[in-house]
Amino acid sequence: MSDPTYDVAIIGGGPAGSTAATLLARAGRRVLVCERDKFPRFHIGESLLPASMKTFSRLGVHEKFQRAGFLDKYGGEMTSSCCDKGVKFYFKDGMHSRTDHSYQVPRAEFDKVLLDHAAENGAEVREETGIAQVNFFPDRVELEVEQKSSGPEKISARYLIDASGRHSVLGSKFGLKQAYSHLQKISIYAHWEGMDREEGRDANLTRQVRGLDRWFWYIPLPNNRSSIGVVLDAALYKQAKKSPEQFLEEAIAEQPFLHRRMAGARRVTKAYASADFSYRQSRFAGDRWLLAGDAAGFIDPVFSSGVFLALLAGEQAADILDLVLDHPQKAPRLFKQYERLLHRAMDGYLRFVESWYSKEFIEVFLYPQDVLQIPPAVNAVLGGNINGGFAIRWRMALFYFIVRLQRYLPLCPRRTLIAPQAQTVAAEPLRPAA
Repeated sequence: MSDPTYDVAIIGGGPAGSTAATLLARAGRRVLVCERDKFPRFHIGESLLPASMKTFSRLGVHEKFQRAGFLDKYGGEMTSSCCDKGVKFYFKDGMHSRTDHSYQVPRAEFDKVLLDHAAENGAEVREETGIAQVNFFPDRVELEVEQKSSGPEKISARYLIDASGRHSVLGSKFGLKQAYSHLQKISIYAHWEGMDREEGRDANLTRQVRGLDRWFWYIPLPNNRSSIGVVLDAALYKQAKKSPEQFLEEAIAEQPFLHRRMAGARRVTKAYASADFSYRQSRFAGDRWLLAGDAAGFIDPVFSSGVFLALLAGEQAADILDLVLDHPQKAPRLFKQYERLLHRAMDGYLRFVESWYSKEFIEVFLYPQDVLQIPPAVNAVLGGNINGGFAIRWRMALFYFIVRLQRYLPLCPRRTLIAPQAQTVAAEPLRPAA
């Protein structure tokens, strides 16, 4: 057979796929991106982390983000359902901080900017193109693609990056998916217009409200929009037997922190429900393939890890394949290195998420004490420095110990995490969608 048409084929044009495509195309590689949807398309995961800013600089997209009107995000605020007062944190105060902000983005526009950027840098991008079959050979990968405009086609590449999202093409093909049974959550979310915002840098903070059996996010977006969502066990939502719209609006109405900010707001999208959050593939690499982004795994939405891990994987996959294309003998070592890096990052987030779902996490977080610089270390992890140096790691180990100890010894004030009844919050219901 003749040489493969492409050096690297990429399934999926989300953040992982478009990042890898841009970097490989800039390196002079022949790159094809197959994206099954037509961008822009609605997506969740709108709050980005400062740890990704270096990648954005390398890609050269900051100016495009500014032209798109994405908001600067300087930190966040956490509170509990039983208390309207929260604790704010700012990225500039994080240990070893290198930037004071990241972005709040509508994912439809954000993903389109990155995918268009990949095309502008030389990658071939085919939207509305599905993958019917993938076959591997000693010297190549063959894909049977089905493009909406031109029908089926066979293409070949030397290597493949699967960045196809939660329905991972290769994860399904090889049966690699491993779900976290204790993190089977569902999120219900929508966009609102007209939310009440604070002034200055606090206007664009991400807010999280921790309840006893659920938590809420509030993410400011451009054009006076906001993303509001609730996350809880999928079984609890199923028992409620309510539509996503009804469940979401009733849940928000019970939260004073959110409800008082929504007096003049109206819902402008339908309410979406996304289930089966947390999972990881048992392998991230194999002969002539790498998994990246949600195709590799996802560790809950609570600390905005999804896009960060996708960008990390896309960048690392591109750098490794750029080396392997010239030095194939290095593939086994570099692919193992790639797997170790992603596992470490996911392990770090998994530990943080599991701590978050304990009642004691928010009790400790909402009673910050400047002891041994633990708050700046936690702040660094919230900014994406999940596997920082020793100075951060030992402080995080101490933080987790304090959270566990709080269960038995009240070092911090106890909280019920139970919201007041909805009727005591406001006399008027939330305004429905127009």
